Amino acid sequence: MEYIRDLAILLLVAKFLSVVGRHFHFPEVVGEILAGLLVGPCVLGLVQDTTFVDEMAEIGVIMLMFEAGLGTDMNRLKKTGLKAMLIACGGVFIPMFLGTVLYMAFYGFGPVFSETFMKGLFIGTIMTATSVSITVAVLKEMNVLSGEVGTTITSAAIIDDVIGIIVLTVVIGLQSGDIEIGNIILKTVAFFAIAIGLGFVIFHLFQWLDDKYTHTRRITISGVVYCLIMSYIAEEYFGVADITGAYVAGVILCNLHDSSYIERRVDISSYMFFAPVFFASIGLKTSFAHMDLRLLLFGIAFVVVAMAGKIIGCGGVAKIMGFDGNESMKIGVGMMTRGEVALITAQKGLAVGLLTPDFFTPVILLILCSSIVTPILLKYLFSKSMDGAQPATASTSGKGD
Repeated sequence: MEYIRDLAILLLVAKFLSVVGRHFHFPEVVGEILAGLLVGPCVLGLVQDTTFVDEMAEIGVIMLMFEAGLGTDMNRLKKTGLKAMLIACGGVFIPMFLGTVLYMAFYGFGPVFSETFMKGLFIGTIMTATSVSITVAVLKEMNVLSGEVGTTITSAAIIDDVIGIIVLTVVIGLQSGDIEIGNIILKTVAFFAIAIGLGFVIFHLFQWLDDKYTHTRRITISGVVYCLIMSYIAEEYFGVADITGAYVAGVILCNLHDSSYIERRVDISSYMFFAPVFFASIGLKTSFAHMDLRLLLFGIAFVVVAMAGKIIGCGGVAKIMGFDGNESMKIGVGMMTRGEVALITAQKGLAVGLLTPDFFTPVILLILCSSIVTPILLKYLFSKSMDGAQPATASTSGKGD
């Protein structure tokens, strides 16, 4: 019965520290990660990283990505179109390149598909993730969320996540031993084609169910079942990460009338149970046993390069697309924050052997630093330019976003 005791300790400490973190304006996930560090082998040793905790954490990951898919705003994606797509591409591939080079600069260069190259590529993959929840909160506070810059940031972040998941799928496919990129792309394309094709049928089935049983538990339960099935099929039959299947399931259902209802109901179990276990499990896995000067220096460089990569990638493309210098900087800074997607990616890397536990420390450091630095820089950039504030005060529709 030790697993019950472990869960009780994890949930209690995780929720307590998440409340403390929120009080000091940190993301709640930071407190939950620190809870895992505190009660885990690194400090007190009260809870061990067991198979049971890993399985609960995996469900937490799937639920988080399903919620992310449900929260996708397809209309916003259509509005921003090409600009947001290109900015997102810049925000994925520039950090990915810089991360790969950074890892190999510290740990040695190797030929393509070598162990060193693959680990470097995965470090770059972690850098592609963007979490704009903090950015959105700042933009709302300054009443500029509905402006062109605010809309571009949020839309680019959505597209960034989609591209990042595809990149993660390809990199994991390469690690599995299938070095034929064509085969990996073919399997990935086949999964998305079948998922989208069947998605039209599934969507209409859920639409009928939604009309017949509006705001009932059966629509939520059916959605969760669909999410789990998609997660299983993605990994078992296509070699695609299970979180990809969960995310696609959410996107397919995001236009239902009850999509926000499903999201809220799923969030209850996720917020209270599965998500805290997942984030705390990151802390349990984090190890300082192999921490040395090189890893410490790598961690510092990792944070700097990851944040600079978004400014260069997203801000640079924004400048090319016609935004002025100040607006481009706002977009680049707004895309700097990292959160749960970076942690989910790191977790996947650990599962397939592309990452070791000691490298969770730089990832956690990145989340902390980007969460603190981004709001400060955004407020400075918007206060520096009256152009950023004028559209916001004139707009009254921002609250609806």
